[in-house]
Amino acid sequence: MPASSAGPSHCGVAIVGAGPAGLAAATRLRQRGVGSVVLIDREPEAGGIPRHCGHYPFGMREFHRLLRGPDYARRLAERAFKAGAAFLPATTVVRIAPGPELTLSSAEGTTMLTADRVLLATGVRETSRAARLIGGARLAGVLSTGALQSMVYLKGLTPFRRPVILGTELVSFSAIMTCRHAGIRPAAMVEEAPRVTAQVFARALPALTGIPLHLSTRVERIVGTTRVEGVVVTGPDGTSNEIEADGVIVTGRFTPEATLARMGHLAVDGASGGPSVDQYARCSDPAFYAAGNLLRPVETAGWSWQEGVAAGDTIADDLAGKLPQAQRGVALRVDHPALKFVVPQRIALPCEGRDAGTAQMRVTTPVRGRLTAESGGRTLWSRHISALPERRILLPLGDIAREAGDNVEFRFVGEQ
Repeated sequence: MPASSAGPSHCGVAIVGAGPAGLAAATRLRQRGVGSVVLIDREPEAGGIPRHCGHYPFGMREFHRLLRGPDYARRLAERAFKAGAAFLPATTVVRIAPGPELTLSSAEGTTMLTADRVLLATGVRETSRAARLIGGARLAGVLSTGALQSMVYLKGLTPFRRPVILGTELVSFSAIMTCRHAGIRPAAMVEEAPRVTAQVFARALPALTGIPLHLSTRVERIVGTTRVEGVVVTGPDGTSNEIEADGVIVTGRFTPEATLARMGHLAVDGASGGPSVDQYARCSDPAFYAAGNLLRPVETAGWSWQEGVAAGDTIADDLAGKLPQAQRGVALRVDHPALKFVVPQRIALPCEGRDAGTAQMRVTTPVRGRLTAESGGRTLWSRHISALPERRILLPLGDIAREAGDNVEFRFVGEQ
């Protein structure tokens, strides 16, 4: 693995985050002839979240075969390094500034790196127990899915034997697979909503593995003295009871890891939680780009990889002077409580021969009805949708942008 502790003082493209999106972008940039590409990651190895996921399925989109997470991550890293990308491991970007300029921190100290372009691909993090307002003392045995996977797959540890899993997103079922790998038998799976958040077929997994699934149930507090001894929950009928457990796995409710953008000079979208970008993944400072799960919570590794490839192509075009400069921007906004966010948040016009691509939208609650894109009192686009939270909804940006004014509002009218 080509790694450098000192690193260069300048590069063509600096990529912050060596997960699927960052590695895909690095590979594509080198394939397009960009001379100096540097990947930076605070972890000692490249690969991102899949490096911690010792289960299937990964890799069908990228390698046309099923892989476990660590094997998938290793292949992505090998491909990027073989293409000629450099890697700064165990290095944290603590500040970004116009220039572009990055302040790096590692065991060797603090250094500065300037670049012609910067791609932010820092991914997402799970919402903590504290942020979910779950009561109880701070006890040993409360872990996020990522922390659990790191302990099990990377360190060979078994942190508990009978945990309760909070949430039913896709990552929650990944936690079940991690538990099975370590011989851990979860005591229960708890979900506040009346149905599982992941795809319907996932609901069978708890039953197949003997895990009681409690829907419409809220965790009130975690009990214990020094470590977890149980979880108090309130069910759909309003009654409370305690589930005996020695651990809690707090899963999902992802939020983009957008600290650098928030602390720096880049505009952040309050709805998605990630940097505000146009259809080319350009941030408010056009020398900065963003890709992968930083843009919104949360997508698959394969989808993030695909966005990384697209960002690599766009940045290569930009460096070659082939990317159209924005003469006008169209702001995209959601205007209904059921609509969670839209990404990108603006369309740069004109597109000049490039397909405008698609926007991605999510909803906050199960919906069925008509979604419209409106501008200046005119309906630009309309479609009937039936969608659930955390499901991907794709919208045709070309159709929407063709007659748009300065702003486009997405509205929704539900069926009676």
